[in-house]
Amino acid sequence: MAEQRFDVAVIGGGPGGYVAAIRAAQLGLKTAVVEREHLGGICLNWGCIPTKALLRASELRHLVSGLADFGIEAKVTRIDMARLVRRSREVADKLSKGVAYLLKKNEVPVFDGAGRLGARRGDAREVKVEGKGAVQSLMARHVILATGARARALPGIEPDGKLVWTYKEAMIPESLPNSILVIGAGAIGMEFASFYRDLGAEVTVVEVMDRILPAEDAEISKLARAAFEKQGIVFHTAAKLASLDRGRDSVTAKVEAGGKSLTVKAARAILAVGIIGNVENIGIENTGVRVEKTHVAVDRWCETGEPGVYAIGDLVGPPWLAHKASHEGIVCVERIAGAKDVHALDVTKIPSCTYCRPQIASVGLTEQAAREKTREIRVGHFPYRANGKAIALGEPEGMVKTVFDAATGELLGAHIIGAEATELIQGFAIARTLEATEADLIATVFPHPTLSEAMGEAVLDAWGRALHV
Repeated sequence: MAEQRFDVAVIGGGPGGYVAAIRAAQLGLKTAVVEREHLGGICLNWGCIPTKALLRASELRHLVSGLADFGIEAKVTRIDMARLVRRSREVADKLSKGVAYLLKKNEVPVFDGAGRLGARRGDAREVKVEGKGAVQSLMARHVILATGARARALPGIEPDGKLVWTYKEAMIPESLPNSILVIGAGAIGMEFASFYRDLGAEVTVVEVMDRILPAEDAEISKLARAAFEKQGIVFHTAAKLASLDRGRDSVTAKVEAGGKSLTVKAARAILAVGIIGNVENIGIENTGVRVEKTHVAVDRWCETGEPGVYAIGDLVGPPWLAHKASHEGIVCVERIAGAKDVHALDVTKIPSCTYCRPQIASVGLTEQAAREKTREIRVGHFPYRANGKAIALGEPEGMVKTVFDAATGELLGAHIIGAEATELIQGFAIARTLEATEADLIATVFPHPTLSEAMGEAVLDAWGRALHV
């Protein structure tokens, strides 16, 4: 096959890669995508999207159990796991095909296979594509690595797909286990803990840190734990998993916590202890690309230490979020194209969302981080139980928290736990991007009756002006 030349070649068709390719095409750059499995990457096929389809199912089961409070008599008689899983896979498949359509619409060819950096020749670099047939050769002036990441395993507790699961196996169970041990209480671990608990499984969570959701504000983390414990989830924090024995159809874990040793038995275990970047077999050996703690090091424009080679998404630094990957892809190609007014990504303006029940979302600094950065801060709180819409929805558990610089009025951070938190947080994300102050937010009219009114009240509370609490 004749050598094909491009301005940009993207290795990886996930939310960072395919978005980068589309934006590059929009800017007039001849662009190609190399993808070894499914367009949309882990996020669309095995992460963000299908997990939300699963969580919607468990949420509906929970809602049905509380319908009597609304004067409606109904009950769940059976959970069809095969159908539940099939729907989540159909959602993922539909969106993957949508990505293929978008790339075709923007005239971006997709090469099926694993991409690997080759030698640089003149002003371009070779990208070798190893698929089912002969190795194909592309030449590109700029190469963007977007190969993503995979689940981290613990020494001696490697997943086997049967008794010890990664997120992938946890999404496609053949039947509903009666009990689950979740190892790791970050966003992924808590989403699966919430999913399986709402479907009726007994759930135990083990976390090495001293609190669950350790990346979130400490006050929010405490409220989340109380809510989950009320649902029946058992937590062991500041805990070490000493061993995990596999039986015929169950696992037995030895956990050390609080100076004591205890035994936890469950039908299945889910490993949710972080990710490692897919840095292997992509041709970065003997290049200026530097790897730090399994992730590729880049500058503020996503450039690596190798000329003409860039990296984005889960392959690089935190936060490891799909929307961060997409934005990095846009910044990267706009910089390559020489577009005007390109702004480097500020990670403190990236919203973080956990889709458990209750939902949790945040943007900016936690209260502790803000206190370490600023001489004086103002903190506001507003409970969902004082919000009319939350009460009408039957979702009175939750809180909105705001953190401001006392001297300048800058919104440093915002944190929400409760119904629709993952939708509401974007209002604060926009405020952070626009560098809004408390004066701007106080002057903003929030519609009534909405959950968003709690956001406005949390701002007022930081300045001693809350009206409904």
